[in-house]
Formats: sequence, structure tokens, C-alpha cells
Amino acid sequence: MLDLPAPISDSLLQLVHTQRVLAHLMVDDVQDLVQAGGHLAHYGLAEVRCGAPASDQIPFLEGMLPLVETPFLIRSMAMPSGRVADVHFFADGHAVWIVLLDVTAEHEEARRVQQKAYDMTLLSQREARLIVQLEAANDELTRAHHELAQSREALQQTHDRLQRELRDAERYVRAILPEPLLDPLKGPIQVDWRFVPSTELGGDSFGYHWVDADHFALYLVDVCGHGVGAALLTVAVANTLRSEALHHTDFRQPADVLTALNKAYQMDRHGDLFSTVWYGVYHAGSGSLRYASAGHPTAIVVSGDRESVGQWRSLPAVGPCIGLLPKATYREEHCSLQSPDRVFVFSDGTYEIGPPDATMPEFDTLAEILTQPVRDGKSELDRLLDYARKAHGPGALEDDFTIMKMAL
Repeated sequence: MLDLPAPISDSLLQLVHTQRVLAHLMVDDVQDLVQAGGHLAHYGLAEVRCGAPASDQIPFLEGMLPLVETPFLIRSMAMPSGRVADVHFFADGHAVWIVLLDVTAEHEEARRVQQKAYDMTLLSQREARLIVQLEAANDELTRAHHELAQSREALQQTHDRLQRELRDAERYVRAILPEPLLDPLKGPIQVDWRFVPSTELGGDSFGYHWVDADHFALYLVDVCGHGVGAALLTVAVANTLRSEALHHTDFRQPADVLTALNKAYQMDRHGDLFSTVWYGVYHAGSGSLRYASAGHPTAIVVSGDRESVGQWRSLPAVGPCIGLLPKATYREEHCSLQSPDRVFVFSDGTYEIGPPDATMPEFDTLAEILTQPVRDGKSELDRLLDYARKAHGPGALEDDFTIMKMAL
């Protein structure tokens, strides 16, 4: 026993009583409930009656009494209220004391960790299957070109099959993109996006998710180049952010995330490809947005009512591209947001859209388009995409067109 003065012992008991929501029961030698107290309602036991059989009123006691050993502990037992408690049994003469201590938070955290590990395993398996499929398709296409002189018909058949596989890969890349969050009744944040790759497999990817109950992460990845190699890398980087698979990294700290990401994806280990990344974390309680950039275009915030002309401001941040410098570090910036602010994060393909022999539209042109009034349920994202297609002219865009909007 701890040799502590009575005031300290009393304080410790009070601490356990309040933080662990203590409740207690006492059962006599004929297994009748003779005493009950503490936070019984918290566990769904407010209606228990003294003088009646304990196991008839408290299902989890059935088969537990009389005690075989004392003290005895059952961890993480579900209570009638839905809470989870550690149940401690203590023999006291002919009576048994049962003490309930709430461990719901620890139980839920363990469940979330287990679920996240399971999700990461599934993502890794899906990514591995995609890599095998794309590498096999690429190898097959190379071999087919060498056989052109021998069999044009066989080459055409192979080409058609590879196109189907590339379309399957394209569908997979689109399938892992997050669903837009458009219902204001389902949370304080709405997110919408437009994604138009310049080829079947582009070099852009993006995502967003709640890191915890208060922090919402938003990120966009743009790998240099297009095709299979760029698609493999952009999917891998986005999945790393989505599954929070960087060890010893707090995903609420943008600068730390980019530093760890840069170490993991050096270009000499990834086909000499590098990428730009924008990563931000919005804190719902304070309205603060913290962000960092790895060579990525500047994000912008548009303020004011959507049905009138808004005011925009840029969110400057600097840092080297992911993969270029092994020891690169990044600086975190921050700004304050309030409803109805809209944050726009995009790749350079949203404004570098003119034909190769034409003058590119300026960054300010993009910002001005996003500040124009939006009415009748239309979206400024569609207006910007229409402008890009008109500015480019016929044919596919030269670069991936990717933009996300986070609205409060």
C-alpha cells in the first residue's frame, strides 16, 4: 500500500472518481445486490435495486460470482449504456465489491489505431496491384513495338488490350480520389474539385481528410511529367498522405509533413521524378489555416458573399520541390479564415493553359475569375474550366487541370 497522508489519498480517490467516472456495487454471499453508488447512470445501471439478485439486473455479472480469485479484473467490457469500462472485483469477507472505471476513450483510440492499420494494409495492397499491372502493361507495350514488322495485326490487338488496361488504371486513379463534401449539414467544411488529366494517366493527385476531430488536412501533389511513371509516383505520394504513413510525423504540422515526405521520395530512388506539394491543415475550433509548400503554386483565399464580387488574397509559401534536396526543410505559414471564405488550391495547369505558341494567361486572371459572383447553383470551378478550354483551343489541355475549393 502507498504510505500517503489521508488528504493526498482522498485527493487521488477524488481524481479517479471524476476522471474515470467511478461507480461501485456490493453483492452479498447469496448474490443479492446490497449496495450501489457512484455514476451508475453513466453505465446504464441507474435502475438497479438493492435487495434483488445482482445477476438478474446486471447481465455482465452472470457466471462471475462467487469469485475464484481476488482481486480480479475484466478489461474493456461493454456496458448497457454503450460505454466501455474496466470491471474490478474485490472480495471483502462474505461480500464482493465491483468497481467500474470508464476506459471508453482508450478503447476507441485502440479501435481507431487498429482500423487505420487495416486501412493502410488495404491501401498498400491496392497500390502494389496497380504497380504490378502498370509495369506489366509498360513492358508489354515495349515488346509489342519490336514485333511490329512481324505482325501488325498482333500489335493492334496488343495495343487495344493495353489501352483497356490503361483505362482500368485511369479508373483506379479516379476511384481513389475523395468524394466531394458538398452537404453543409454533414460538417463545417465543404470541399469541391475539378480534375481533368491531359492524358489517360496524369501526374496530379489530391486528397483531404480529418486528421482528428478538430484538424482537417488538404493537399495537392503535382509530379513532373505524365504517363505511367508520373501516375505511379503521384498515387504513392497521395496515398502516403492519405494513410498518414510517415513514421514519427505529426500530420497536423505541415512543415514536418513535407520534410518527412521529401526524405521518403528522393528522385534518385523514384525514377528521377520530383513533385510539387501543397499541404494545409485547418483547425475548426480557431479558424486557423496552417500550410506549407514544396515548390507548388500559391493558393488563394476569396472572401465575401458568393453572390457578389469577392476579394482575393494569396497565401505565399516557399520551399524546394519534393525529391530535389535530401536535407531540405520547409517553413510553415498560417492565416485566419472565417465563413464564407473559400480556399482554392490548384496545379499550374489551371492557368498555364494557352497553346504552345501563345502567351499564357496570368495568375491574376485565374484569381479574378474565382472572385466573380456565383448564382443559380453554379460553380466557379466550372467557370474556370470553361475559360481554360476556350483559352487553349481544340484538343486536350497541355497539362493536368486540377483545382480544389474548401469553403467554410
